[in-house]
Amino acid sequence: MHQLHFFPSRTMALYVGRLFLVRSFSILFALVLILQTLDLLGESGKILGVAGNSNADVWRYVGMRLPQIIETFLPFSVLLGTILTLITLNQNSEVVAMKASGMSAHQVLAPLFLAAFLVAGISFVFNERIVTRSTAALSAWQKVEYKKVPKDSGIRTNIWVRDGNDLINATTVDTSGPAIILGYVTIYERTGGVLSSMLSADSARAIAGGGWELTNARRFVRRSGTLEQLGTIVAARNVRPDQFTLAQVDGSEIPFLQLQSAIADLEAAGRPVGALKGVLWHKISGPLSAILMPLLGAVAAFGLARSGKLFVRAILGMALGFAYFVADNFALAMGDLGAYSPFLAAWGPFILFALIGEMILIRTEE
Repeated sequence: MHQLHFFPSRTMALYVGRLFLVRSFSILFALVLILQTLDLLGESGKILGVAGNSNADVWRYVGMRLPQIIETFLPFSVLLGTILTLITLNQNSEVVAMKASGMSAHQVLAPLFLAAFLVAGISFVFNERIVTRSTAALSAWQKVEYKKVPKDSGIRTNIWVRDGNDLINATTVDTSGPAIILGYVTIYERTGGVLSSMLSADSARAIAGGGWELTNARRFVRRSGTLEQLGTIVAARNVRPDQFTLAQVDGSEIPFLQLQSAIADLEAAGRPVGALKGVLWHKISGPLSAILMPLLGAVAAFGLARSGKLFVRAILGMALGFAYFVADNFALAMGDLGAYSPFLAAWGPFILFALIGEMILIRTEE
């Protein structure tokens, strides 16, 4: 009957799950404390070196940096917590007792999977609600080298937008007023992917009903080499004003739904979004990596502790876990370069190591 239930014993499930969570979060606390201290040793001098900054700014930095460290090292903590929990159960012969009662390897690990899923959910919400905000605030502060962050002037520079086959470049985009004003606009008019003419204007203003009113417009025709003075005309009727206001998007600073919307807008504007799509999917696959850790660390649970190979098994479990993190970062880097598709960059390592962990678990079961 034990084989028919994923959780044969509620008591055992609570005991193992509590053991796993306590160890994982204890390791996370220790890691965060050490790493935050080391990070502060390097940054506190830069912060206090700015005129007007005080100890309050150092604590402000800690408040912004702490969520980033937690996000980065939570999966490591889950991996180490898994291995420590399984080693403890193995040394006390509790795994042997569970197996002797008829439980399979998957049933032994089931409480860990459930607890890891809970950790993954907490991690996702934490990243969405706290990490994105702190990352955006810290990034803006670091860009001015820990000085007072100036207010946004509302002016963007060198913005490109696609309108069908045509490409539009605005040297400046002024969003500070009630209407968006483009400065020194050039529309590269193309036919079949080949440049046919260039429409330039000193400025452009969005008009009701769609389109842009170009001031002092002139068109250079490539074939004839002539320059036509057009005065004030209306062009780019299918281009929305918000396509010019899309600034450089950093996926780590935006929650999932907002990033999804920004990607759709950028895609409509004709900008490359492959790397951002990889970041979008990784917002899900990243927290879910916690579920992989019990599978990769399971090698430490099975096998007799008195065989003398328990330490070797623990090292193997850590090696598998760290290999996953290396592969995950490598895949994201390849996604940024465009070598991997967004789905492969975000989910490839997860799927690969899930299969590897399952294969090792099945061989252990045999």
